[in-house]
Amino acid sequence: MQIRYRIFYFLRRKWRRWTGFKYIPPELVPPSGKLSFSAGIPAYTSWLEGSRFKFLNQEKDFSGAVPWDFDGHGRLWTYNLNYFEYLLQPGLSKEQGLKLINGFLDDWENLHTGIEPFPTSLRIVSWVKFLAEHQIGDERIQRFLWLQIEVLSDNLEYHLLGNHLLENGFALLFGAAWFSDSGIYRKAKGILAPELAEQILPDGGHFERSPMYHCLILNRLLDAIHLLKNNPTVPGRELLPLFQRKATSMVGWLREMQFANGELPLFNDSARGVAPAPSQLLAYAKRLDISGTKTNLEESGYRMIRRKNYELAIDAGDVGPDYIPGHAHSDTLSFELHIRQQPFIIDPGISTYEKNERRQWERSTAAHNTVQLGALEQTEVWGGFRVAGRAHARILEESEFEIRATHDGYRRIGARHERTFQFDDTRILIIDEVKGGGKHAAKARFHFHPSVNATLKNFTVETDFWSLHFAGAEKVEVLEYECGGEYNKLTSAKKLVVNFRQTLQTTIYK
Repeated sequence: MQIRYRIFYFLRRKWRRWTGFKYIPPELVPPSGKLSFSAGIPAYTSWLEGSRFKFLNQEKDFSGAVPWDFDGHGRLWTYNLNYFEYLLQPGLSKEQGLKLINGFLDDWENLHTGIEPFPTSLRIVSWVKFLAEHQIGDERIQRFLWLQIEVLSDNLEYHLLGNHLLENGFALLFGAAWFSDSGIYRKAKGILAPELAEQILPDGGHFERSPMYHCLILNRLLDAIHLLKNNPTVPGRELLPLFQRKATSMVGWLREMQFANGELPLFNDSARGVAPAPSQLLAYAKRLDISGTKTNLEESGYRMIRRKNYELAIDAGDVGPDYIPGHAHSDTLSFELHIRQQPFIIDPGISTYEKNERRQWERSTAAHNTVQLGALEQTEVWGGFRVAGRAHARILEESEFEIRATHDGYRRIGARHERTFQFDDTRILIIDEVKGGGKHAAKARFHFHPSVNATLKNFTVETDFWSLHFAGAEKVEVLEYECGGEYNKLTSAKKLVVNFRQTLQTTIYK
């Protein structure tokens, strides 16, 4: 399907350029319904005043009319500018919101990035929620909102799939509710019903295996439940039981995956300050009578070990669906460790979506708490969002005190990495074994939180938290690295690089 749609959109784009095709707002549109929708989770404050915005830790004051296709801070910043989620931020008035919307419409003829289907999807939802909250029926806005729904319907992201297509579907659902239009609703249902069935795994995790995207999708699903419960006459009520089942499952997964301090592991493409916090999502779900069932983590491949003194999150799953691995990292059998509710060994997270050296490193094996053979990658990540050969993981044994797993990411040299976690209340033993394909120079890496100080004494590393001892190591180094975890923000921290040959035993102890 992806290839077929890529070819179709490519050829259609060529044809439309040649014919001078343009989207034109209609003269007449159906009247809007009177939706009841109060704010769910408030948006992050990103509109500061006038034409000054801050997204992804980067601020810009345009000092006049907003150029909505501004690209000076990268495409993701431009996307955020065009999402219009700040319409739902605390303190933004009806008048200020209308001024921003009309400024966008004034620039419609010049838009390119801003009318791509993904930002259009999020903008449709933001506008409908804002218009509903303030009961606005402005004729010009109505015409352009209808036009954006038409543009989206004509450019559904079947060439990308995943969370993009889900957001397309939710946008059409909100558009169908606003205009009480059964035709738009049928398109929304045709996306949402099959995609939710596929994308939400049986254990409740989102199939792209990113905790950040899990939270984003859950928030949108809760918004959809809110919409349908508050407006019983709009198209889509038949989807409510499906939405509630999936939300219940996703809430269960979220509860199981969060650390006691409320944070989530930053596995795959994850950063703080983008999605709503777990506490906000759980509170929102409770208001909608979504309690969340007890979940046993299975299909997502993640495991959370909780002991008296620590919490250990393990990534023992595949990198994601084979046909959409763009948010995947080369992080198989990596882990995060919190000691007494404080982050200790962490996933460095991400700081950029730009196609640069930093993005490449953040997705690489070397940026994660796992084992690398030579200069090989477990999973071959490239091009910002591309993946070639990829590791497939398998849990071999699992009990209350042990998890043993392996992956085949090094099969091209006839080797495989097997990692065993053994745990009790005061100690974690990690056994790394490189099997097959002769002897290989291997490196295990451990990335500390920026608050952790580390001192090396022979093959033991002492910290302010617990200590680590390495049996079978040839060399242990304490090095500096730049920790991400938020967009466009790096913090200096310590990491360990441990050289070994066939077997390494790492004891993390109190």
